[in-house]
Amino acid sequence: MTTETGKGGGLTARMRRLAAPRRRGKAARRTGATIRMLAALVLAGGLYVAVAPATQAADADAATLSRSAEDGKALFDQNCITCHGRNAQGVDGKGPSLIGVGSASVDFQVTSGRMPAARQEAQIPRKRPFWSGEELQQNADSLGQYIQELGGGPQLPATIDAGQGDVANGGALFRVNCASCHAFSAGGGALSSGKYAPSLEEATDRQMYAAMLTGPQNMPVFGDSQLSPQEKLDIIAYVQGVKSDQDPGGWGLGRFGPVTEGLAIFLVGIVALVFATLWIAGKS
Repeated sequence: MTTETGKGGGLTARMRRLAAPRRRGKAARRTGATIRMLAALVLAGGLYVAVAPATQAADADAATLSRSAEDGKALFDQNCITCHGRNAQGVDGKGPSLIGVGSASVDFQVTSGRMPAARQEAQIPRKRPFWSGEELQQNADSLGQYIQELGGGPQLPATIDAGQGDVANGGALFRVNCASCHAFSAGGGALSSGKYAPSLEEATDRQMYAAMLTGPQNMPVFGDSQLSPQEKLDIIAYVQGVKSDQDPGGWGLGRFGPVTEGLAIFLVGIVALVFATLWIAGKS
């Protein structure tokens, strides 16, 4: 009897020992699952914190924008955000980031009508501006101030007076730095891959200064280390002088140089000589 009891007691104890690890394993699994869930929550929170600062920073920046920049932001959200994205960070395949381009670039693109662009192409042409009159410059200034406060960049000086420029020195600088693309008479010229250097006939003093500062499209940047502010004024004075000069030889033929002049001489002169020769031969 004692032996059976002992055997029974031993069997019960053995079953308890076998069941204990199972209970401990189940508790360990629950603990592990809890730890993994906490780790997942921490990871998700970390990813959110990594992504959210851009929006939070934008909201913080919006609170510190100047009044002019706030007006510019309203214009940007209405007219530019589709291509340039929220906070002017750009949209792939539509428009580049505007962070760091500065207010000078905005002034050039908006007042020359290149922005808003009608479509994506090899080069955005000049066209009638989206706004007109005083509203054009006011809106360009507001948009420029918004972009300037977002990421900085080149700014136009307070006053740009081509009358302070040296036309002779500007001509020398233009021939060295600009004529290879814009032609000696600033009439523009063709480049590769469907691109071109535009004519400067309609360019204003501000637009030419901004173009030299920012290098739009295919144009190189001429910072103050390449061309000083006074040298920029000299070039502008030269270009404005060329536009106002009369053609001393009569018909300017677009001022494209000897190529068009030679072609005109050939077409007009040779044809006239041929007809004169035939007329003389007929009379004789």
